[in-house]
Formats: sequence, structure tokens, C-alpha cells
Amino acid sequence: MTEMVYGTLPQRDGEPILPRWWRTVDKTTMICVFILFGIGLLLGLAASPPLAERNDLDAFFYVRRQALFGALALVAMVLTSMMSPRLVRRLGVIGFLVALVAMALLPFFGTDFGKGAVRWYSLGFGSFQPSEFLKPGFIIVAAWLLAASQEINAPPGRGYSLAITMVVVGLLAIQPDFGQAVLILFAWGVMYFVSGASISLLLGLAGGTLVLGTVAYRTSEHFAKRIDGYLSGEIDPRTQLGYATNAIREGGFFGVGVGEGQVKWSLPDAHTDFIIAVAAEEYGLVLVLFIIALFVIITVRSLMRLMRERDPFIRLAGTGLACIFAIQALINTGVAVRLLPAKGMTLPFVSYGGSSLIAGGITVGMLLAFTRSRPQGEIGDILLRRRY
Repeated sequence: MTEMVYGTLPQRDGEPILPRWWRTVDKTTMICVFILFGIGLLLGLAASPPLAERNDLDAFFYVRRQALFGALALVAMVLTSMMSPRLVRRLGVIGFLVALVAMALLPFFGTDFGKGAVRWYSLGFGSFQPSEFLKPGFIIVAAWLLAASQEINAPPGRGYSLAITMVVVGLLAIQPDFGQAVLILFAWGVMYFVSGASISLLLGLAGGTLVLGTVAYRTSEHFAKRIDGYLSGEIDPRTQLGYATNAIREGGFFGVGVGEGQVKWSLPDAHTDFIIAVAAEEYGLVLVLFIIALFVIITVRSLMRLMRERDPFIRLAGTGLACIFAIQALINTGVAVRLLPAKGMTLPFVSYGGSSLIAGGITVGMLLAFTRSRPQGEIGDILLRRRY
């Protein structure tokens, strides 16, 4: 009866790793990720040649780099999805600590590449953005602490997770990177809510976020400029938002045609933050809706599979990973259509960016590892294990 209700698969003793992985992994989610990456390469062929020309590089320089980083991301996704939840937790904790140290050292050794925010390390042949790798590690650590707080005679895991969240948000605000800070706060809030938090506390945190946002607006010129541009009744056609808005309007339902778009010649970030504007202009609303549908499928399927999970850590960590993946996509598309202020955030697996692609592969790999079908055991066995 338990397997009929929870949809688990029986354990096969001695079964090789690859057949067991293929039998238990969510293949639909994997296919959606591969399609997103394929769309990213297609849009990269359109968006990146103008940038390569401005930088005196080969026309397909950025496309080849995106293919390389994307291949590494997909390999990382598959390998991570083969891990056990315990191994994923260890990987997440180690990755979080390394990324946290790297973020703490950014003010001393980092660079802003002329964008006004110190978020990267320059490696000569490329760059490294530690906040991208911090996100999946943070989810794992926070979920572990929240799950531990539910045990009998447990440590104050909720308080520890909140303290870690505030440290991470503070480091992101120093850069400044308020978009990633919002992602971290949202992911922690979702996991905290799922773990049984009170609504009053979450409302208090939301109020605190508004207060911090007000302080940031008054003290950070970088932040204030983006908010003012968002609240302005008129869009300056010479800004990134102006170019993106016009491109989406010109694209209409079916687009202006492959290679016929003009926004890629005007937007410096057409291949990264505003890749959805390129998709809307050249391929129209049809492709944009298809991309959104892929993200919805990945998120909804993952959450539905997690609903069957009894292990609190797996349920919380999987929920956090699924939500942070979906919200990043929502923010990126929302910025392009001016529903949200400009955040400087990539579209997972579609935008160009080595750190973003590889970190995205690790994130979805962890999610696939947590959503694999596995024997859940009898509920009495789980309660007995938690008691002792």
C-alpha cells in the first residue's frame, strides 16, 4: 500500500549504478533542461556575433564558449544527479564554505568589469562569479539546519539558518548584488515556511526587507538608479530597458525572422541578461511562451515529486532548489518586459555565462538527485528513527 500511495520503486539489490539512475531519475526534467540549452545556443548564434565584432573577436567566439561551458554544465548535472542525498549534502556544505570565503574576499581581489558592482574574479582567460555557486550550497546548508531543528532535543537550526542567511545577504549587499540577495531571502523564506514557520515571522522579515531596501535606495547610487529607471513613467529609448521593450514590441507573435533582429546590435548584454528580448524579436511570443513553459514544467514536476518525499531534509532542500531556479527565470523575464527593476540576472541554461551555466547544472543535478524515485520505508520506521 505504501508504494501505491507514494509511487516509490522497489530496491533491486546489486543493480548497477547507471541502470538504477536511469530508472529512478526524472527524465522529463532532464529533457527540458537539454532543450533550454539548445535554445540558448540558437539564441547565442543570433545575439553574440555583434558583441564579438565590437571586441575584435571571431564571430562565433562566444557561441563556442557557451557550448563548452554548457557541455560542462550538463556533465555536472548528470554526475550530481547520480549522487545519494547524503553525498549531495556533503558536496553542498563544502561548496557553500568555499563560495562564502570567495565572496568575503571579493572586495580585496575582485573586479567589476566596469559594471559598478564587484562580483567577479578575473582569471585572465575568463571570470568567476562566486555568488552563482553559493546559491545551491546555501540551499543545502539552510535545509540541513531547518530539518535538524525538527528533531527531538535538536539544536536551534532555524536560528542558525537565519544567521547564515543574514551573513550571505550582507556580503551580497556589499558588492552590491541586490538581485541575488532577494533570491537568497526568497529561497530561505520558502524553506522556512515549508518547515512550519509562523506567518507573523515571515511578515516581519518581509517588512525588514522593505526597510533594508529603503536604506539601500538612499545610500547606493547603483541601486537607486535602477529603481528610478523602473518607476519612471517614460522609458528612455537609449537605455537597455528601452531597447528591450522596443524589441519585444517589434517581435509580435511570430517574430521578425531569424537573424533579422536589431536589438542585438544595441544591447551590450543581449547575450546574457536580455537574451529573452532577442528571442521575442526574432522568434516572437511563440518561443518566449515555449521557454516559460519549459521552466514551469521543470518546477512543477520537481515540486510534485517532492510532495511524495518523507525525508525532511530532501523535501526542504529540493523545494528550495526548485524555487530558486524558477524565481531566477521569472526575474530575468520580468526585467526584460519591465515588470521588475533591472537586476543583472541570467536566464538559466539560456543566457551566456560560464559561472551561471555550470552553477545551474549543479543546481538542477542536486534537484534531480533529490527527486529520484526511492524506497520511502514505512512511516513507523521513520518516526522510530527520529525518536532514537
